[in-house]
Amino acid sequence: MKDLKNLLSLTFVACLLAGCDSTNNEPIYFASAVKLPAAVAVMSPVAPSLSKADEGKIELVVLSYLMERHFWEDGNYSALFLQADDKVVALMMAKFPNHNPPIKESYHIDLRANQSPLDKDTGKPVMILGADVSDPNTDGSVDVVGRWYAGGAVQGFYTFNLIKTNDDWTIASVK
Repeated sequence: MKDLKNLLSLTFVACLLAGCDSTNNEPIYFASAVKLPAAVAVMSPVAPSLSKADEGKIELVVLSYLMERHFWEDGNYSALFLQADDKVVALMMAKFPNHNPPIKESYHIDLRANQSPLDKDTGKPVMILGADVSDPNTDGSVDVVGRWYAGGAVQGFYTFNLIKTNDDWTIASVK
């Protein structure tokens, strides 16, 4: 019985030593890992992205377009809110200073689950406008979803395609 224990111990030690071979530099491959061939990994193009300045310019173009559509005329909306960077909101407030309903900063909005958004100042319904900017297409154009929301029954969107000419972005198409 003692010989069997010694044999098992020696076998265990031999297995441990065999598994600790430090000359093998191959990485361990896990079946769940995705492994790309080296040629594909080197040739994969990196998708271009927009600068923060270009993204802001695009948002301004799309939000300005939405501001001219008057989605709020049939409702009793006390304010418009923009789902955008504070800088973009400030620029839009300056561009449309006398707009009715007025554009307000985000801290004036009251958002509650399963309810239409409200103006904290008046308690009346509001409308939210937003622009979801995508990464540039291969031709350099950019797709954007411009949306409006004032509750489950009052919402919609347009899809835009914008192109850059010099430093400005212009709308190529709206659907």
